[in-house]
Amino acid sequence: MRADRLVATLLLMQSRGRVTAAELAGELEVSVATARRDLEALSAAGIPVYPQAGRGGGWSLVGGARTDLSGLSATEAQALFLLVGPAAAVSGAAKAALRKLVRALPQTFRADAEAAAGATMIDPTRWGERDRRRPELVDLLQAAVVRRRKVRLTYAGSARERTERLIDPWGLVDKDDIWYLIAGTERGQRTFRVDRIIAAEPTGQPAERPDDFTLAAAWEQVVGEVERRRSGTWATVIIEARFVPVLRTHFGRHCHTDGELDHGRVRVRLAAPTPLDIARNLAGWGSMIEVVEPRSVQAELARIGAELAGQYAGER
Repeated sequence: MRADRLVATLLLMQSRGRVTAAELAGELEVSVATARRDLEALSAAGIPVYPQAGRGGGWSLVGGARTDLSGLSATEAQALFLLVGPAAAVSGAAKAALRKLVRALPQTFRADAEAAAGATMIDPTRWGERDRRRPELVDLLQAAVVRRRKVRLTYAGSARERTERLIDPWGLVDKDDIWYLIAGTERGQRTFRVDRIIAAEPTGQPAERPDDFTLAAAWEQVVGEVERRRSGTWATVIIEARFVPVLRTHFGRHCHTDGELDHGRVRVRLAAPTPLDIARNLAGWGSMIEVVEPRSVQAELARIGAELAGQYAGER
């Protein structure tokens, strides 16, 4: 969990005084890009962590090597504990690290820091869903990314067909509790869902990775492609303005208000992969929503309505 790493990063910097992203990556068994993002996250949260360029540079806490956190201001201490506190609810390691950090704070800061740590929590179990735990393969794949070793995968595609591939692991992404592996293949960069990996066997062969590769940029490319596919069909609808937030729960970022009309109504633009996907989401609204265009979505709604009428019209 990321909060665990942030705590470990800060403790490591205290003990060494200065670390490079590469050294941190080696210690925590993550990619250099991940280590750099963690350091930047600490800095952005207000923790006095700064990079120093040049030979012998790296990242350090202001004031150099320390064995306590006396260099933190009250505001900075609260920012740190707000950042890492939620992990203590789901990780014993984070809870132990948090206790050590509290003891390292100046006495006058401890009460506020403990309050900040308890201000937010994470409940990993979703309503009506099973508890999604971190897949066991993630640790194996992370080690392969850090050590730059090829991995032989047995993978089940979207149609459940099995294939075997020898890949160069480049990075892992946790998106809404689903893990993705970005890797190099003989056909170029590919993205694999970790929950579809049936087996993974590390090899002793060195993996190749482009010099200019960054996980953030690669993932942005993946997200862009997914969003392009998800917005294959656009529809214009008219609905009362008070219902727009409900539409957004179904269509997310593909729901845009496109002008106000009379009687508290608004024009809204919606997108989904196909006309049927839009129609399925709108069918339950009945006459409360009017589809202006395209004709393909109107036709799907008419077909769904006819099917329902045919199935239930005679039942009283």
